Amino acid sequence: MKTDKDSNIGMKNPQLVHVEEPAQPIRIEPRWPVALAILAVVLMLALLPGRLTLFPRWFPYVIGIVVFAPMVAVKLTAAKARWLRVERTITLLFFVLMGVGTLANLANLVGAMVRRSAEIGGLQLFMSSIAVWVTNVLTFSLLYWQIDRGGPESRANTGGTRPDWLFPQAGAGEDVPPDWRPTFVDYLFLGFSTATAFSPTDALPLTSRAKMLMMLESTISLTTIVVVAARAINLLGS
Repeated sequence: MKTDKDSNIGMKNPQLVHVEEPAQPIRIEPRWPVALAILAVVLMLALLPGRLTLFPRWFPYVIGIVVFAPMVAVKLTAAKARWLRVERTITLLFFVLMGVGTLANLANLVGAMVRRSAEIGGLQLFMSSIAVWVTNVLTFSLLYWQIDRGGPESRANTGGTRPDWLFPQAGAGEDVPPDWRPTFVDYLFLGFSTATAFSPTDALPLTSRAKMLMMLESTISLTTIVVVAARAINLLGS
């Protein structure tokens, strides 16, 4: 038979008391730099001349709305984890679509130079090459930002998984904050450097997929600059 004394002993035993830790809120990386990059991609596609692009005129605006929607939902709704998964999926699909579109537009530009050179002016060709180059840099920057260490929120909250790139801040010691994590601006610089230097600069690729993606971006950039932009400058100077 249980006595009052036994009950008091049980109540005083700290091992019987279970206190749940409050759930930590998810740290969300600011999305406005990403939104500006997506807006720039939409504008680049919209500025391509109709004869040199494979997309209909309404396509850039529709795809921009689709990509922006989950970012707005992450900011305004309480179900952030679910919308972050949706955002990640749509961003990856956006890269695939824009990557294929960039390759197709580049092939279309080169084909137009070879078969219909008399119909395309130097200024039109030059502006198209800029649009393709900028789209290439921004779309690869978005991909790098989304895949490295499991994505932005994984990096911000848990440090992420195995890194695809080694940034110089990782070995800077006391010169950077102890909780430093790469943000979209770091991946934008990575994409820009890859497209201009055609090789790694400050961030070193650590995985095979990182190296292959940087090779692909460099190849697209090199083709755009050497073949299309050079031809456009030649036409403008003649």
